[in-house]
Amino acid sequence: MAFRPPTAADLQELGKQLDFHLNDEYAELLASHMGAFAESCALLDNEPDEIPTIKYADRSHYFPDAAENEYGAWYVKSDINGAATGPLAGRSVAIKDNIFVAGIPMMDGASVLEGFIPDFDATVVTRLLDAGANVLGKAVCEYFCVSSANFTGSGYPVDNPRKRGYSTGGSSSGSGALVAAGEVDIALGCDQAGSVRIPSSWCGIYGMKPTHGLLPYTGIMGMEATIDHVGPMTANVADNALALEIMAGYDDMDGRQQRLEVREYTQALGKDVADMKIGVVQEGFGMPYSAPDVDECVRAGAAKYAELGATVEPISIPIHPRGIAVWSGIVSDGLWETLRFNGTPTNITTVASPSLWQAADGWLKRMEEMPHNVRAMMLFGRYLERYNGYYYGKAKNMMRKLRAAYDGELATYDLLLMPTTSGKPLTNIASLAEASVDEVMQHTLNAIFNTCQFDATGHPAMSIPCGERDGLPIGLMLVGKHFDEPTIYRAAHAFEQSIDWRGL
Repeated sequence: MAFRPPTAADLQELGKQLDFHLNDEYAELLASHMGAFAESCALLDNEPDEIPTIKYADRSHYFPDAAENEYGAWYVKSDINGAATGPLAGRSVAIKDNIFVAGIPMMDGASVLEGFIPDFDATVVTRLLDAGANVLGKAVCEYFCVSSANFTGSGYPVDNPRKRGYSTGGSSSGSGALVAAGEVDIALGCDQAGSVRIPSSWCGIYGMKPTHGLLPYTGIMGMEATIDHVGPMTANVADNALALEIMAGYDDMDGRQQRLEVREYTQALGKDVADMKIGVVQEGFGMPYSAPDVDECVRAGAAKYAELGATVEPISIPIHPRGIAVWSGIVSDGLWETLRFNGTPTNITTVASPSLWQAADGWLKRMEEMPHNVRAMMLFGRYLERYNGYYYGKAKNMMRKLRAAYDGELATYDLLLMPTTSGKPLTNIASLAEASVDEVMQHTLNAIFNTCQFDATGHPAMSIPCGERDGLPIGLMLVGKHFDEPTIYRAAHAFEQSIDWRGL
């Protein structure tokens, strides 16, 4: 695009909007002194963008038909082979459709982005390819990832392979289904309120939301930089630890990464839990929309850890339910600001995609296309502009108190334990167009009550399957100290090796 410097008339109009009067002479004077800034914008117009190069350029894609997309989980299929050798040689990967894969269409579940083609690979995608992975395509996600359900995205509804006709959870809905169905070994999800852990819980797979910043977020369309996380979703703990090991580490293009502690996560596998202390967070049970059989199943999982030799004790973290307000205060302002800049995150060092900016430009005038929950988030974010970041700041201040509450218990206990989701998978909504506002809002927000807090505080948290009721999987969530993913993997692997969750 070409920048047009502001005229005196432009400044006078802006002044009216701000209740500030500029007479003709003063407006002309200010406009003349803006020349240097205007010249900078003109210079930027003519400068090429510094974006990452594509290492594995031989790639193709196509949109699968219904016969090849049984669960509605693929947005687009691809064939991208990475390095000839490596720890992931011969392993298949699906990439959530808010993560850049160069030359492969991406929608972020949103009709307003249809036709967008990313211009570079996300860093995590490059690292998987460097390890020998084969990227089989993009997995459906929810509209702008603003849903814990499975029916607002481009391929709605994504069906649950564990029990047809039921929700996978979201927003990484396609990723959860493809791993559960055995169509891929590893899928990437992104988690700002629980979007890796919720579909992992409802699809009966393993999903890790790592410590904030451990995995670079370069080349991923996010919501708000301080709550953006990307993580692996797998059918077993070993694959999950391996994927994290491959993707973790510093990326000089991502300003989210601070004081990283990168470990060999696969070394945590195969160890017992006899010396571990696990705190069962009582406030994580009996939450809104809790199902008694979910609470009972997760408590049985906690008892299993005691059988394995761990010290398992009930603990209280009274602020835990109020942590939802912390997350809400951050995301309400943060998501609006991110989308207001057409998906370009602000206040951090990162790579901006010119193609994404162009694809997203004008999205605000297409709200009629959006599901009710997205409209609500957009309108609320716009409304909060009148408070000039006050509630965002309050949430950030309260976040430190919330983080300290978890850290206080983690000084005594190795891990915290609670249900991942308070309820079981819901039956699919047949038609988004015919669903009521109440139905859409309840389905898209009812699963985040135990998960969103740890996006705000950045603690690592993993969902592991601990049983099923009525043929529907139930997830148990383990939360650890910052950068202590090895302890989570150690406990998750010990649990996995000791039971067959499908019979519990």
